Amino acid sequence: MPRERVGDIQMYYEQKGQGPALIMIMGLGGNLDWWGDPFWNDLAQDYCAIAFDNRGAGRTERPQTAYSIVGFAEDTVRLMDRLGISTAYVMGFSMGGMIAQEIALRYPDRVDRLILGCTNCGGHEQIPADEQVRSLLMEGNGLTEEKKDNQIRLLFPNPFVDANPAFIEKNMKELARDPMDPASFRRQWQAIVDWEGSYERLPEVDAPTLVMHGNEDILIPPENANLLAERIPDAEVRLFEDAGHGLNAQCSHQVAEAVVSFLKK
Repeated sequence: MPRERVGDIQMYYEQKGQGPALIMIMGLGGNLDWWGDPFWNDLAQDYCAIAFDNRGAGRTERPQTAYSIVGFAEDTVRLMDRLGISTAYVMGFSMGGMIAQEIALRYPDRVDRLILGCTNCGGHEQIPADEQVRSLLMEGNGLTEEKKDNQIRLLFPNPFVDANPAFIEKNMKELARDPMDPASFRRQWQAIVDWEGSYERLPEVDAPTLVMHGNEDILIPPENANLLAERIPDAEVRLFEDAGHGLNAQCSHQVAEAVVSFLKK
């Protein structure tokens, strides 16, 4: 199983395909399995698509110390160093998008192009989910059927869930692989809460940027996509109709096509 020593942890990663490096950064509570094979395989047709488990998640070590968004960014850059990758396309979804922003701002020479999916700028300027949704998120980490159902409802719009039972069953099995323990989940969540945000610094992003979002995302409202694009110079925005927070799974081929099209410009 591929692991690299990254600072104080052993980080688990996998890569598919050949070509320019595409670094894929997953969000809160997730591991690399959450990208889903359809999305990842589409990208691997043109790129060396590299995904990994953030500290605290999946098969990466879970130190019992405080986590931070900046620390996750440093982990990612150190993994790039270990893999001999000087520059890459960097893509982050949800919390992974926050990490990707920090990489672009702190290590601009390492980012050829930036892709932000279903994410926000953090801090006071972000547009938050409503209180009920935030409560559901904190209650949704775990393996009970109720918690799994909560997680699904956070990721996908209700009409899609009700109309696609086979997809949902398969997705639930993917989400259940190497689940995060509650303590590590809280550490990742606290990293998001403590993040100072990027709003004031976003005009400093000099990598060409694509911002993607589902217009039915209840976890990170889609207004955040427009806010990011307004602050990042010349950023492109792509909204996906009837799509929720689990954008890469729900609209895997369409999202992969949008990513590839952007990277080939």
